[in-house]
Amino acid sequence: MGANSSSISELPENEYLQKLSGSEPISENDPFWNQLLSFSFTTPTNSADLKLLEEATISVCKSLVEKNPRTGNLGSLIKVFLSRTKELKISAECQNHLFIWQAHNALFIICCLLKVFISRMSEEELQLHFTYEEKAGPSSYGAECEDLIEELLCCLIQLIVEIPLLDITYSISLEAVTTLIVFLSCQLFHKEILRESIIHRYLMRGRCLPYTSRLVKTLLYNFIRQERSPPPGTHVFQQQTDGGGLLYGIASGVATGLWTVFTLGGVGSKASAQLEQCSPLASQSLLLLLVLANLTDAPDTPNPYRQAIMSFKNTQDNTAFSSSNPHAFQINFNSLYTALCEQQKSDQATLLLYMLLHQNSNVRTYVLARTDIENLVLPILEILYHVEERNSHHVYMALIILLILTEDDGFNRSIHEVILKNITWYAERVLTEISLGSLLILVVIRTIQYNMTRTRDKYLHTNCLAALANMSAQFRSLHQYAAQRIISLFSLLSKKHNKVLEQATQSLRGSLGSNDSPLPDYAQDLNVIEEVIRMMLEIINSCLTNSLHHNPNLVYALLYKRDLFEQFRTHPSFQDIMQNIDLVISFFSSRLEQAGAELSVERVLEIIKQGAVALPKDRLRKFPELKFKYVEEEQPEEFFIPYVWSLVYNSAVALYWNPRDIQLFTMDSG
Repeated sequence: MGANSSSISELPENEYLQKLSGSEPISENDPFWNQLLSFSFTTPTNSADLKLLEEATISVCKSLVEKNPRTGNLGSLIKVFLSRTKELKISAECQNHLFIWQAHNALFIICCLLKVFISRMSEEELQLHFTYEEKAGPSSYGAECEDLIEELLCCLIQLIVEIPLLDITYSISLEAVTTLIVFLSCQLFHKEILRESIIHRYLMRGRCLPYTSRLVKTLLYNFIRQERSPPPGTHVFQQQTDGGGLLYGIASGVATGLWTVFTLGGVGSKASAQLEQCSPLASQSLLLLLVLANLTDAPDTPNPYRQAIMSFKNTQDNTAFSSSNPHAFQINFNSLYTALCEQQKSDQATLLLYMLLHQNSNVRTYVLARTDIENLVLPILEILYHVEERNSHHVYMALIILLILTEDDGFNRSIHEVILKNITWYAERVLTEISLGSLLILVVIRTIQYNMTRTRDKYLHTNCLAALANMSAQFRSLHQYAAQRIISLFSLLSKKHNKVLEQATQSLRGSLGSNDSPLPDYAQDLNVIEEVIRMMLEIINSCLTNSLHHNPNLVYALLYKRDLFEQFRTHPSFQDIMQNIDLVISFFSSRLEQAGAELSVERVLEIIKQGAVALPKDRLRKFPELKFKYVEEEQPEEFFIPYVWSLVYNSAVALYWNPRDIQLFTMDSG
C-alpha cells in the first residue's frame, strides 16, 4: 500500500506503524524514523476525532505493549524526539519548520501511545517499558543509562517554558502540555487518591524541580493570553499534491507523507465550532495547572506547584521574595484579573479563581482593591443564577468565592456603591437600576430557594447564609425588591417550619404506641429548618442594629409582613433575637398609626426615614458581629482531585478516555 493510508481503516496495515510495533528493534539512528515522522495532518481538535483514531490503531498499540519490552522501540522513539528537541529553540528563531514539524509528529505518536500504555498498566510496568537498553554496544544517545521518563518529563517542561510561542510552535507547545496531562492521567484509573506516584516524584523533585515556577508562570500566561490556534498549515510545510501523496521539498530520505487520512476529511479535518472561538492552548494549560496544583504533598516534600501558586506576586510589587519559598515569581496581575473576569463561564477558570483567592494573599488583596470589582462578581452571580444548568461543583466554587470576598468589610461596603443598569440575564423582574450589593443578595436568596425546593443540600445553605451574614452589617440602600426577597424567603421558611412541625407532631403521635421506633426524620428536618430561620433572623437583626437608617426598604418590607414574626416571639430558639426585631416593628408601627390611615408608599417610606433618626439605638440589644470565614474541609484532595480530573475528562482538547476504564469518579459526577 506504500507510504500513504487513504482511510482510517487502513492505518493498522500501514507499514511504518507495523514496523514500529513489530518484533524487530529499531535503533534511534535508523532512517526509518525520518520516514515515520514525515506525515502531515491537522492535529485532532476534539475527543471524537481521537476516539476514531484510537479505535483504528488499537491493534498497533496492543502489539507494541506486547513486544516493546523486547524491542525497546518506544524508548528509541522517545530518544529520537529528545534529539530533535535540542534544535527546537534555534529552529523557532530561524523559522526552520523541519525540526519543529518532525518533533511535533514524534511527540504526537508518543502521547497517543502513552495514553494507551497508562490506561492498561501500572506505573511500575510502565517504567519497564522505558528501561530497555540495547545490549549490543553503546547507543549514540549516550553510553550512560539515562532515566528516560525523567528525561522526557524534563524535556516537555523545557519545551513549554523555553520555546517561544509562534504560529509554527503552537501545535508542539499544545502537544507538550497534553502529554504532561497524559503522564499524570494514571489517577483516572484508581478509585483512591494517589499519594505515592512515580510520575509525581519525578515532577516534584530532581531535574524537573528547578522549572517549577517557570512552568506555573508559563501556564498562567498561556491562560491569560488566550492565543487562538493558528490557521491549518502554518505549522507544517506547504504541501503539494503529487500522485495522491504529500511531497515536501526536503531531503530525499524523508518519505512522501504517511497518513493522508488526516488531511482527507478524516480525523481532525474540521475544528469544532467551540474551538474556533477559544484557545486550545489556554484551555489545556489551565487544566494542566489545576492538575499540578492539586497533586498531593509527598511525606517530606510539599507540592512545589501549589507553593508557586500560593506565593507569586504582581510585577509592580517591589518587595523582596521570602527566602523560605524558592518557587515564587512575578506576573502581571492586571492581565490575570482581566482573563479571570472574561473566562468565568468555564468550571476550570472558576476553580482557578477560587484557588488564587483562597491560597494567594497577594491576589486576594489585589482583587479586593479593584475599583471595577463588578467585572469579576457579575460572572460569578450569573453562574449561581443559572444554577439548574451548572454542575454542583461549579456552583459550590462560585458560592465559596463570594463567601471569601464577603469576609472583607471593604468589599461589603463597596458593592452597594456600584450601580448597575439593565441586568439582562436576571429574568424574574426587570432591573433597570440596582446596586451590585442588592443584586448579590437577590441571587444568593434565589440560590437558597432553589436549594430548598430541589437539592436540599445543607452545605449549600450554610455557605449562602454565611455570605449574607458577612454582608448584613454593611447592607446599604437595599433595592426594594431585594428587601422584599429577604422577607419573602423568611415567609417561605416560616411556612416550611409550620408544615414540618405538623408532620413531626403527627409522626410522634403515631409512634407513641411503639417503644422501639427510631427517631422520625421530621425531627432532623425541623432542626435544620430552625437553624436556617435562626440565621435569617440574625441577618435581619444585624442589618437593623448596624444600618437601619440606611435601609428604609427593609423596614418597609418588615412592617408589611409583620404578622410573619408573631409565632417566633415566644419560641425558645428565637426569643432573644426576636427582641430587637419586635422592638423595631412596634416602634415604626406606632409612628405609622399616629400618621393616620391610607398612607401612600412614598409617605410610609418618609415616616420610616424620619423614625430611623428618632429610634433610640441604646434600646437595641447588641449581639456578636456575624462573621464567617471559609475553611477548607480536612483532606480537601478527596473533593478537588476527582473534580479536577472530571474537568480534564470532559474538557481537555483532543483527549479521549474510554469511560468504562475510569475509576476515579462516576460518569454522572463528571
